[in-house]
Amino acid sequence: MSKKNSHKDRVGIVYSTASDFDYTTDQEEEADTLPANQQVLKIFYENKGRGGKQVTLVKNFIGTNADLEALGKKLKAYCGTGGSVKDGEILIQGDLRPKVAEFLRKQGYQVKGA
Repeated sequence: MSKKNSHKDRVGIVYSTASDFDYTTDQEEEADTLPANQQVLKIFYENKGRGGKQVTLVKNFIGTNADLEALGKKLKAYCGTGGSVKDGEILIQGDLRPKVAEFLRKQGYQVKGA
């Protein structure tokens, strides 16, 4: 059994002769999730670059990826449509800006249309 790939998180480091060498990664820590009433979420409509498909985007969420995923799941269930969470944004299939804004306001978020 080979241990060749046992340190996948140490990409680019082969060997160091320095006795005081401390390996650190460049990963950013996730921000703590702010309460809903302190967040201002922006709602966008897009259809360019998506094969003409309409999507509603929710941006500016400040918090952990797990909380963003949970909010995206609740939002998709409320709208009764598909979507995904990518790059810190929630994508909802279709032009559902009024419905998305209504749901987010009920959850306590401040909403701005863009």
